[in-house]
Amino acid sequence: MALQEGQRLERGIGLFQATATNMSQMMGAGPFITVPIILSAMGGPQAIFGWMVGALLAALDGLVWSELGAAMPGEGGTYVYLREAFQYRTGKLMPFLFVWSTLIVTPLIMSTGAIGLTQYLAYFFPHMTGLESKLVAVLVTIITMVLLWRRITSIARLTTVLWIGAILTVVMVIVAASIHFNAHLAFSFPPNAFAPSKFLLGLGSGMLISIYDYMGYYTASYLGDEVSNPGKTIPRAILLSILFVAIIYLCMNIGMIGNIPWQAAMKSTDIGTQLVESVWGRPGAIVITLLIIWTCFASVYTGLLGASRLPYNAARDGLFFKSFANLHPRLKFPYVGLLVMGVIMAICCFFNLTEIINALMAMAIVIQFMGQIVALTILRKRQPNLKRPFRQWLYPIPSILAFVGWAYVFYSSGWAAIRLAIVWTALGIIAFLVWAYRKREWPFGQKVIQEAYLVQHMESVEQLSVD
Repeated sequence: MALQEGQRLERGIGLFQATATNMSQMMGAGPFITVPIILSAMGGPQAIFGWMVGALLAALDGLVWSELGAAMPGEGGTYVYLREAFQYRTGKLMPFLFVWSTLIVTPLIMSTGAIGLTQYLAYFFPHMTGLESKLVAVLVTIITMVLLWRRITSIARLTTVLWIGAILTVVMVIVAASIHFNAHLAFSFPPNAFAPSKFLLGLGSGMLISIYDYMGYYTASYLGDEVSNPGKTIPRAILLSILFVAIIYLCMNIGMIGNIPWQAAMKSTDIGTQLVESVWGRPGAIVITLLIIWTCFASVYTGLLGASRLPYNAARDGLFFKSFANLHPRLKFPYVGLLVMGVIMAICCFFNLTEIINALMAMAIVIQFMGQIVALTILRKRQPNLKRPFRQWLYPIPSILAFVGWAYVFYSSGWAAIRLAIVWTALGIIAFLVWAYRKREWPFGQKVIQEAYLVQHMESVEQLSVD
């Protein structure tokens, strides 16, 4: 879709900023609030394998994101990929359902960062009530929205600063853990820890938690129109962020349970602070708590940055409210998406953390992650001439393994979360049919096939031939 010059986004995000954006989103509250949860889910230090398998799934899925993001670097990421792939059979149904699901899923993800931040803030304010902590999480959301109200070039610089703080946090935790590390404590597996039935059941629950912690490796894909040299930058940022964060997580979490008995760690609400305090006392605990709060905020900041762009392309395509396609007249960013996503995120801050994680994973997996794998296969067949600066290694093996992995995690999310996902998707289909009827779109009208990125590639080839 052609845009007027004043409506174009600025390409101000390079490889370093893109990787920092991904890592800041990944290394937020996750490892500091989910270690007790994954230990409980798997029943001991065998939770380490949950982290490892989760990293493998993220890497396999990262190859899917890398090919799609490099070939179709549009604002909105998955929305673009589903729109281009599924238009041949089901019109605009799949991109509509994606936007519908992300209205809930993305704010849920970001609200966990705000909730995690308030859990560690309780170290300084131990008498803070449950309601007060939720109101603080809402305040964090508002502050984040204010800081995102600026040009993308300025945001990229601030993202780098937040990323540095996140790296400093995990380095401090890893160093503290290494001083008094006890391998016997870290690997004190309970009896029958690896009994097949028990281990495989726990592994599914553990993967659900660990893959939640890795979520965000694709954030730069949502900013495709603002990434410099996206064909190379997006794949590199995705794969580098997964590699670096996987190494950091394994070191940090093995270090934690190598200092704190896993039975006690399962009950901790501020395990990062507890670890550092046991090594360096209260001064160290104060410093690490402030850094963890900083890290949680960094994930909220980068998450809301990416989420605010999600409805942008949908609105430009006429698949969402027109106001979402507007850019700020001076700062050139989609401000309506920022406001709406921020408000929804503030509401999500009032829910329970474990329920949030299960629900968001169940709702995101089928439409976004599994749907995207199918989209890659469809595009390989339907648009063989599409320019692909990055092609999935060993295709289709990573796609197949990622699809099986996501199905396993979906099943492990529990029937309550699965039912919620089914109900929300069903409501989305009804909403789509109402929208399609009013707009006379498929199935009530003719399907319109617009191979946007294939057309752009062919036009570029023709222009080069003329020159």
